[in-house]
Amino acid sequence: MTLRFSVLASGSTGNAFYIDSGDEKILVDAGLSGKKMEGLLRQVDVDPAQLTRILVTHEHSDHIKGLGIMARRYKLPIYANEKTWKAMDGQIGKVPLDQKFIFNMEAAQTFGGIDVESFAVSHDAAEPMFFTFRKDGKKVALVTDLGYVSERIKKTVEGADAFIFESNHDVSMLRMGRYPWNVKRRILGDSGHVSNEDCAYALTDVITDKTKRIYLAHLSLDNNMKDLARMSVENVLKERGFEIGSRIELHDTDPVEATPIYTV
Repeated sequence: MTLRFSVLASGSTGNAFYIDSGDEKILVDAGLSGKKMEGLLRQVDVDPAQLTRILVTHEHSDHIKGLGIMARRYKLPIYANEKTWKAMDGQIGKVPLDQKFIFNMEAAQTFGGIDVESFAVSHDAAEPMFFTFRKDGKKVALVTDLGYVSERIKKTVEGADAFIFESNHDVSMLRMGRYPWNVKRRILGDSGHVSNEDCAYALTDVITDKTKRIYLAHLSLDNNMKDLARMSVENVLKERGFEIGSRIELHDTDPVEATPIYTV
């Protein structure tokens, strides 16, 4: 079997991603309560007891809220880099030593035929990293929680069959919104989050003939809307000559509803 995945939850209230290759069933982040995580997995007909491991991108609570609970309940190995492990200390409860594993940044590991590569992102966490997943010539790229998309990241994720890509905010909504200025400055900065327009321009550099689907992820509840994000990204991509709707599909993600399982 090739790769199948679902964006279980995406947004400032909680994030989780599921990807499998048949026997190997990987959860990336567990940013909602254990009960909600189980419910999201069951939405896409995945039995939480069949999960094989959890990968962690960084220590922010919207990515690890249910991590300790899920790991203990289902005896799952957790993979994170050393700085993230230290930063999570005290946030996820006690995890048995034999369930703790290191996945270094800018490294690759293979799980059940899925080649997973980690890459650094610019975000205000200890050592945040995201992942690409490859199997049998297929590639899925998970790219959120970053202030800007570097050339190194573009080279790493280029040519994915499917992208889960941050489209966090509309700049005008953020500037005029209710957030205090120091929070706005953080979001707009190089260690913050990618805007709709920045998402679109980055995508124009990484889409290839292989690309079939783009999921717009980590939308701000206060500073974005699904329709606005989709329209903003679609307009830029169409201006650049990409066939959106026919050759490439744009999809929403949601804070509480899992996307249907998609087979790459």
